[in-house]
Amino acid sequence: MPIKSYLVHPISGKKEELFSVLKKMDECEVVPAKNQDLLALVTDTPNEQQEQILKERIEAISSLKLLSLV
Repeated sequence: MPIKSYLVHPISGKKEELFSVLKKMDECEVVPAKNQDLLALVTDTPNEQQEQILKERIEAISSLKLLSLV
């Protein structure tokens, strides 16, 4: 069960849109930063292959600027 955490940087002005999309994904827990234009994301998948598939889905979101594993 890989559990990974990311900092998610939205395209300027798209933080709420990105938050909404990520919140709908079952494998994701997302928390918006209060003083920065970014989101904290924790993913929980059954295996590394599913984690890679989820990461690709996240990277395809149009309001995403940068996804950083932390």
